[in-house]
Amino acid sequence: MPDYDPEADPSHLELRFRPKEPKIHPSASLKSCKLADYVEIGPRVTLRDVEIGAFTYFEPGGEATYASIGPFCSIAPNARINALAHPLDRVTTHKIAYRPNEYFRWRPVDQGFRDTRRAARVTIGADVWIGQNAVIMPGVTIGTGSVIGANAVVTRDVTAYAIIAGVPARVLRSRFDPSIAERLLALAWWDWPIDTLFEACPDMAALPVEAFLDKWEAQDPFASTKTK
Repeated sequence: MPDYDPEADPSHLELRFRPKEPKIHPSASLKSCKLADYVEIGPRVTLRDVEIGAFTYFEPGGEATYASIGPFCSIAPNARINALAHPLDRVTTHKIAYRPNEYFRWRPVDQGFRDTRRAARVTIGADVWIGQNAVIMPGVTIGTGSVIGANAVVTRDVTAYAIIAGVPARVLRSRFDPSIAERLLALAWWDWPIDTLFEACPDMAALPVEAFLDKWEAQDPFASTKTK
């Protein structure tokens, strides 16, 4: 088969892109969520009040509540983002103390406790990989490009491009030298238009990170949008 040549027949340009509508498995449960293009939600995923950036995907069994998740995140099976908090200063930690409506009539939800939970929102940057069974505790911010090891329990903020693991999670190392991390953050490839991402894909696979930066820092990734 000959190489793809968009110049030979420009009418085929749109065939480069698969449908951008989010893919949601029938067994997933979503409430009050906002999904960007190309998001994928796998089987038995439960999401409540979550914003998800483009190309991010949840593998089976994941859960997230009160969270903002950036683009190009890879979330492995059974990850838990913003794990449920229980009140420790009350007579009981049981939900009868804040959701008595599930057992009794005329006993409403404790709105104050719900507002406190909603305020402890988890924020996750772009290009984050969250490993299987990892738990992200309320109020935590996960920096762009970081990696969360399987079974980790994240109780503190994570800096960009850090690799962390353990219970509680701790930093093992950085993915890149600080100067490279800074250049990646400045390049912000995850915000590029889809036409540019299409062109950059081969370089993402083939070029060392520094070579990729050298090439693409010299280009205008939004040039295609300026001519329309």
